[in-house]
Amino acid sequence: MSKKQIAFFASVLIAFVWFANGLFCKVLNLAPRHQQIVGSILGQEYAAIATKAIGLSEILMVLWIFSRIQPRLCATTQIVIVLLMNVIEFTLVPDLLLFGKLNIILACCFAAFVYWAEFVYRKKIVSTF
Repeated sequence: MSKKQIAFFASVLIAFVWFANGLFCKVLNLAPRHQQIVGSILGQEYAAIATKAIGLSEILMVLWIFSRIQPRLCATTQIVIVLLMNVIEFTLVPDLLLFGKLNIILACCFAAFVYWAEFVYRKKIVSTF
């Protein structure tokens, strides 16, 4: 695999996480736990609409990732959102998380992968040309 192919594959993996969580888990409500989390934090009366709005935002993130418009801002935004969201969930509703308080470790790994893909690996590609 070439370096550009690896960078593209990393973007596809990252985008897939956003797409799957946005469409399947939130918009289509195939993982009701997400709506329970939102309801516990924002209130049950707003849970359904807020969960769908979050899901649509995650799908829009996929478009931003593939557009390559301001990719470093996009990566930074992803990292901040993932870490902030997981700290809030870790603090307020750890019992509703798939892996409980261990979810924060997965969030950190995902954030680190996004960081690596954009700020480390792509920098290597650009500097070799």
